[in-house]
Amino acid sequence: MFCNLKRLFVSVYICLVCLLAIATFLEQAYGTDFIEKHIYHSFWFCCVWGILAVAAMMASAGKRLRKFLPALLLHGSFLVILAGAMITFAGGRKGYVHLIAGNKVSSFVEQESGREIDLPFTLLLDSFRVEYYPGTEAPADYISHIRVLRPGQGADSSSCSRTVSMNRILSEQGFRFYQSSFDEDRQGSWLTVNHDPWGIGITYAGYILLGISMIGMLFGRRGEFRRLMNHPLLKKGSVFCLLLLAGSMQVQGRTLPALSIRQADSLASEQVIYHDRVVPFNTLARDFVMKLTGRPSYAGLTPEQVIGGWLLRPEVWQYEPMIYIKNRELCRLLNLKTSYASVADLFDGQRYRLQDFWQGGRETGRKMSPLEKAIVETDEKVGLILMLQKGTLIRPLPKDGGVKPLPSPKVRAELIYNRIPFSKCLFMFNLTVGLLAFFHLVYCGLRHSSERSALSRRINRLFVAALYAAFLFQLFGYGLRWYVGGRIPLSNGYETMQFMALCTLLLACLFRRRFPFTVPFGFLLSGFALLVAHLGQMNPQITPLMPVLVSPWLSMHVSLIMMSYALFAFMMLNGILALCIRRHGKMLMLLSRLLLYPANFFLGAGIFMGAVWANVSWGRYWAWDPKEVWALITFLVYGMAFHAKSLPAFRRPLFFHIYMIAAFLTVLMTYFGVNYILGGMHSYANA
Repeated sequence: MFCNLKRLFVSVYICLVCLLAIATFLEQAYGTDFIEKHIYHSFWFCCVWGILAVAAMMASAGKRLRKFLPALLLHGSFLVILAGAMITFAGGRKGYVHLIAGNKVSSFVEQESGREIDLPFTLLLDSFRVEYYPGTEAPADYISHIRVLRPGQGADSSSCSRTVSMNRILSEQGFRFYQSSFDEDRQGSWLTVNHDPWGIGITYAGYILLGISMIGMLFGRRGEFRRLMNHPLLKKGSVFCLLLLAGSMQVQGRTLPALSIRQADSLASEQVIYHDRVVPFNTLARDFVMKLTGRPSYAGLTPEQVIGGWLLRPEVWQYEPMIYIKNRELCRLLNLKTSYASVADLFDGQRYRLQDFWQGGRETGRKMSPLEKAIVETDEKVGLILMLQKGTLIRPLPKDGGVKPLPSPKVRAELIYNRIPFSKCLFMFNLTVGLLAFFHLVYCGLRHSSERSALSRRINRLFVAALYAAFLFQLFGYGLRWYVGGRIPLSNGYETMQFMALCTLLLACLFRRRFPFTVPFGFLLSGFALLVAHLGQMNPQITPLMPVLVSPWLSMHVSLIMMSYALFAFMMLNGILALCIRRHGKMLMLLSRLLLYPANFFLGAGIFMGAVWANVSWGRYWAWDPKEVWALITFLVYGMAFHAKSLPAFRRPLFFHIYMIAAFLTVLMTYFGVNYILGGMHSYANA
């Protein structure tokens, strides 16, 4: 009987994972409305989850999980979360309400049916306003001041005004109101309405139960994690693999009209308004040169000298081939001998040559071809030069004192951050040292411990010292970005890769004494993370956050997710190493099983903290966005590996390591595949 239940549970589990993966691709092909109607919001999809829950309960009863309370609570928390989701799906109501200043509203429009649903109270909008970051037109928050009038209460009553803004909801009698949009004339405000008096509370109780159970699993004396920590095989050490390097191009120096180095340096710390924040002029100049050339300097000139040259002698600089075009087809059409074009190359008299190659505009929903993307990118670069010449690119601080200038320490910090290429230096250093450390570790692993010399130990100490130096350098750069931006750097693809590299180095520093092979792991994984950021050109300017992103829940959500990814990457590389050095396969399997606990628990906690953030910001804790779905798939795939007692295959080192390598594909899909293939609310592809 128990074997049949186990087979049923595993079959439904695997089918559900496959179904979720297929659904994300169907959504890309047929649209969100189609996939929600036919899969996510369908009766049969709920039944699949129900069958899985029943099978899990019966299988858990057969295994007598009550002997270890944290494991029982862990499985129970999933059932509570699922029950809360089912209640939300069955009984929750969502809609929207449009408030106009001075008008009373006592109903909302239901999202699914479009019907008017009465509210047990009346809403009255006193005012709506948009707060901006100082001196800019970048919104910092959207704020509605609302009065809630109970039956029989007039508009002139003394009821106090309530505030609804981004990440600040209004709760009244089981109804929750979220700031959603506003009218162009600022006289009206649109609020999302959510009425789910039971589902949210039950789901949150499941989240809390999940957190308690995960802590118990990690620290419980009778748990598998503690047993693995004390396993004698894990008191020894072993290794890892992989690589990639990138070259850089140098521009030959030329004699060009430009500001003197002294004049340019004096301009660097002058403050201007750029990308909706106050910055040193060096930041604007550096971004200008980076955008045009792909490098932070040009022809041996500093960014300030380049901008000064364009302002002083545009008739000379317009013939300078400094606009980088990476698309070969566009270079061929422009008759360019290299990948660089000048402004003069793009004009034939008064005729703008790029218009000759543009095929029919940017229709909504149609993906641009590589040539069209290259034309758009090149056009943006030309636009920057034209803005500079017209005087609209550089916006000095107003003289009336309306914008507060940056303090001197912050200016100096930003200048340091701009002038030190942290990512480029670190990815080159980490990959180089990581490869040397890896080959040295393999060499030592092939020899008996008695043959290891004092020289090898000294080399190991050098690698450890380099690891700590890399961590401190990365921490310094990340801290500078934090200080300069005034927020935790976790809002885009570049910053999350930076954080992942930092977490990887930290983990390597923490584990290196007990597991020496984590030293090359740390170098190589952090190097790859920084290389991805560098090659992907995901280094956007440090800009103020969108109002919805200003939330501590978001910071915790991203931090935990990226820490879990770092641990999963360790496990993947550990698996590759085990396949290379088979005699250490069992010990490396024990290490991966040990790391599996914090890795999957970090992922689970990150997913559900993200759900809380989404509920606070948008009024729903789960939206079946492709990023959410693939994070859940990753959680489920790695969750299978916990059940080695029930699934004997996971007790075999070879199968376990191959599974860990294959499972990492879900991590890659979650972070990169969704961003660049599937898209969705969480996509960083355009960050």
